[in-house]
Amino acid sequence: MTLKIAVPDLISNSYFPVEAAVELGFFKATGLDVSLELIFPVDKAYAALKEGRVDFVGGSAHSALAAFPEWKGVKLLAAQAQGMYWFLVMRSDLVNQKGDLSVVKGRKIGAAPWVEMGLRQLLTAGGIDIEGDGVQIAPVPGVQAGNVNFGVTAAKALEDGKIDGFWANGMGTEVAVRNGVGTVVLDVRRGDGPAGCFDYTFASIASTDKFIEKSPDLVAASVSALVSTQKALIENPDIAAKVGEKLFPPTEASLIATLIERDLPYYDASISTRAVDGMNAFARSLGILQGHPVYSDVVAEQFKPLWSA
Repeated sequence: MTLKIAVPDLISNSYFPVEAAVELGFFKATGLDVSLELIFPVDKAYAALKEGRVDFVGGSAHSALAAFPEWKGVKLLAAQAQGMYWFLVMRSDLVNQKGDLSVVKGRKIGAAPWVEMGLRQLLTAGGIDIEGDGVQIAPVPGVQAGNVNFGVTAAKALEDGKIDGFWANGMGTEVAVRNGVGTVVLDVRRGDGPAGCFDYTFASIASTDKFIEKSPDLVAASVSALVSTQKALIENPDIAAKVGEKLFPPTEASLIATLIERDLPYYDASISTRAVDGMNAFARSLGILQGHPVYSDVVAEQFKPLWSA
C-alpha cells in the first residue's frame, strides 16, 4: 500500500524534512511506501486529508483548522521544525531599515491563502492598520490556476513588478535577495517581529484521528522516519542537494543545502505546550478557532516518545 503525503509547496525548505524522508528513503527504511503530492494552497491539502485522498499533510499546523474546525478529527503528529517560518520580503528600493513595518503601507503584498493570516496578525500586532494604511494582501496573480510552488512564483512576481513584496518561504526569499530585487524586512524564526509571533504556527505533519486509530503502527513509523531524516540532515546537510536534484529546477537545487543548513537549529520534532498554546491563541485572534482545546485535543500524544528516539 502506497501512502500519500501532501505538501502545499514543493520547491521550498519549509516542508523539506518530509520531502527528504521520501526521496532519501527514510520512509522506506521503516517499511513504508510513501509518495509526495503537491496540493496548493494548504487548505486544499487538509481538505484532501479529510476526504481520505491523502494520508498525511506536511504543512502549516494552524491550517488544519481549515478542514477540521475546533481540531475535531485531526491530530498533529510531530513538528518538521520549530517556529513560524515565513519571511516578509519587500522590493529592495522600498526598504530603508530591517524590521520597519511602515514599508508595507500602501503596498501590494503577495501571500498564499491561510499563510497570509500570519502576516495579517503580526502587522496588526506591530501597529499597522491594514485597511487604514492601504495594505493589500492577496494571492500572487496567476497562482489560483492550479498547483504551484508559491515561494518561487512570488519571487518572480516581485521581479516582474506585479507585487511590491511577499510573505513566503525561505526559497522564494533567497531567490529574490540573490537577484537583487528583494530585501528581507522580517525573519520571524530568527527573532524579528512582535512578541509571540514565533509561536503563531510551525511546519508539522498531521493525520486524521480515523487513520491514527486504524493504523497506529504506520503512523508511528512515519514519525520515526521524520525524526531520522532530521537527524541525518543535521549530521550532513549536504545530502539535501540530492533531494534538490530530484525535485527542484537547477537554480533552486543549487540553493537548498545552504537553506537547510540555516534551518538546522530548528529541526526538532517535538511539539511543546507553548507552541500549541501560542498557535491556538493566534487562531482565536483570527476567529478560526472559538474554543480552548487542550494539548491532547491537538497533538497525538502517544507518539511523543518517538520525537527524541
